[in-house]
Amino acid sequence: MRAVVVDRMMEPEELRVREIEAPLVATDQIRIAVRAAGCNFSDLLMLKGEYQVKPALPFVPGGEVAGFVSEIGSAVSRVAVGDRVLARCALGGFAEEVAASESMTYRIPDGLSFEAGAALPTVYPTSYAALVWRAPLARGETLLVHAAAGGVGLSAVQIGKALGARVIATAGGPEKLAVAREAGADVLIDYRVEDFVPRVLEETAGRGADVIYDPVGGETTDRSLKCINWNGRLLVIGFASGEIPEVGLNRVLLKNIALVGLHWSAYPDHEPERIDACFEGLFEMAATGLIDPLVSGSYSLEQAGDALAALGSRRTVGKVVLVP
Repeated sequence: MRAVVVDRMMEPEELRVREIEAPLVATDQIRIAVRAAGCNFSDLLMLKGEYQVKPALPFVPGGEVAGFVSEIGSAVSRVAVGDRVLARCALGGFAEEVAASESMTYRIPDGLSFEAGAALPTVYPTSYAALVWRAPLARGETLLVHAAAGGVGLSAVQIGKALGARVIATAGGPEKLAVAREAGADVLIDYRVEDFVPRVLEETAGRGADVIYDPVGGETTDRSLKCINWNGRLLVIGFASGEIPEVGLNRVLLKNIALVGLHWSAYPDHEPERIDACFEGLFEMAATGLIDPLVSGSYSLEQAGDALAALGSRRTVGKVVLVP
């Protein structure tokens, strides 16, 4: 089968497609004929050796897919051959076929395309777990979402609105702000031309945001602490800026706030029993139109480097996917 293979630490433009053996299927696994594979910032970091997870070389990147079930292990009962499914897989998604665990594979709800299905398994559970379990966000509260036009940011905007929050979105440029508006954001801030801190304070009558969703890190985190409400919760989602911030705990104490981390990829190891509940909640939201993954670009396997480079340079909105 054809697959994108990483045999050394490399830049995205060095990625190449090779012929490799199809994956074997264990008793609790499912073979999926991949029709779409989601691209994530973690994929870009992993091939450069900059991610916290460092797979042994060589490896096939890609952690989320959608496609048809082509084979099931002897212990699998959740799905059948021919089912349309989406799955979260540790690796191997950038290929024509992948083996995924039964526990992380779900039938795609009616109405969701393969592309939309491949855009869901990482960013939407991240935002759901963050806003429903970790913050948690209450109806009527104000949610500030940074990088609101990216895949994870858009999922936070949509889920925040579904939970009944007023959403303030930051993004770079009018085109990206238009995407955030379409997703349901109530207030739009172009961080390239406007300081978000005074605007957030103005929009909240000086109180600040109750929950701040921060996938950026760096100076964005530092400045967010200047516009967070008493009893506010700052969700640490990632560090797309490339800078891990240091926070003075005196600021946490003085405003009675909580710094809350969310590492969705670790849930299978630490709280596997909650994963089904997360996807059930997301599928209910999808069925009623409260969430709808935006796929802004589809690339071939041979264009995997272009897709990840576009993602890394922030030229994309929503999600980009590979279509074998």
